[in-house]
Amino acid sequence: MSGGKRQKSGLNAALVSRAKPRDKPYKLSDRDGLYLLVEPSGSRVWRMNFRMHGKQRTITFGRWPELLLGEARDRLLGARRLIADGVDPIERAKLEKISKSLAAAHTFEAIAKEWVEKIEAEGAAAMTVKKASWLLSKLYPTIGRRPMSEISPHELLIALKKIEATKRYDTATRARSTASQVFRYAIATARAERDIASDLRGALIAPKTTHRAAITTPKEAGALLRTIDDYDGHPLTRTALRLLPHVFVRPGELRWAEWKDFDLEKQIWTIPAHKMKMRRPHAVPLSRQVLAILAEIEHDAEYSTFLFPSLRAADRPMSDNTINAALRRLGYGKEEMTGHGFRALAATLLNEMGSWNPDAIERQLAHAEGNSVRRAYARGQYWDERVKMMQHWSDHLDQLRDGATILRPKFGHSGS
Repeated sequence: MSGGKRQKSGLNAALVSRAKPRDKPYKLSDRDGLYLLVEPSGSRVWRMNFRMHGKQRTITFGRWPELLLGEARDRLLGARRLIADGVDPIERAKLEKISKSLAAAHTFEAIAKEWVEKIEAEGAAAMTVKKASWLLSKLYPTIGRRPMSEISPHELLIALKKIEATKRYDTATRARSTASQVFRYAIATARAERDIASDLRGALIAPKTTHRAAITTPKEAGALLRTIDDYDGHPLTRTALRLLPHVFVRPGELRWAEWKDFDLEKQIWTIPAHKMKMRRPHAVPLSRQVLAILAEIEHDAEYSTFLFPSLRAADRPMSDNTINAALRRLGYGKEEMTGHGFRALAATLLNEMGSWNPDAIERQLAHAEGNSVRRAYARGQYWDERVKMMQHWSDHLDQLRDGATILRPKFGHSGS
């Protein structure tokens, strides 16, 4: 068969498979510049020669039989189109190889762990970091090793449905939300095109809203306070239980309380932003009752900086389960009362009094105010009222505990 005929009709599968090695490499030409280079070793490689920027270049498409004749022609067509557009197909292939290598390194798990490290460095609460890590770990078995940029909404949905199948609807919903934050971080760092987790809104079973268990009636509150006074567990745990109803901060904020945060002369506890859920500093006026409880704590600065240090390590606060475990020991089930429930108790009874501006109550609960100007204004406007309110609240708790008749205060408030 002459070279001209081969160029006109091209190769076929039989000619390629029957090609025998010779002492020197030789070519079997197909059409449009494609040829099969047959090596003395028997290796057969598809190639094409072309000129780019005045230089002769050779691109290799792959080996036969891994790459068959039809596939080689497809590769050739793609290369010729690039050349027609002034793009060197060899350089393009190198860039694609680098891109695939980077994509393989930028897996969902790798980027998710990087994001967790980022929020931790930015001061996210330890519990927030722990929860984020735990939620993301639920997705790793399914998509952890997948390149971030290649994950489809369907793949993520499969991972979330596996969680949902265990009836943990809230976990699945929160895992989707956390994954969405990871995808947005990947977009910001040029490793993903879009947030596919946002495509899955409404795809999961909506969890039923459950409110944290809390006692919210005066009678029940009085019984609880009397029960706390009779707590026979560790003295520091009893002190924390007695203190929490008066200050009604989040349990984690009480756990991490340090002596340096308290100004006992000015009767104020200033919680730094990094210890607060909303990442804003928060001030708690200290009533006479709170100061008395604090005075009962033996403060040894050389032993620990914390009001309530861990029994196992002085450089750590008490366990996040200590308060709830103590309530269980007192006979209150998790469906009746939790450490967080003291906030609901205060919010309910203070609002029911009708004597305090709701905004002052919200400020004392450290609930977020979306408008920064309004937030700054509210902080200054309601401080005096909050000082009065917190003292009245402690007096009120004493009356509830002692079973006395509750009289509504006659004084007004600055926000009325």
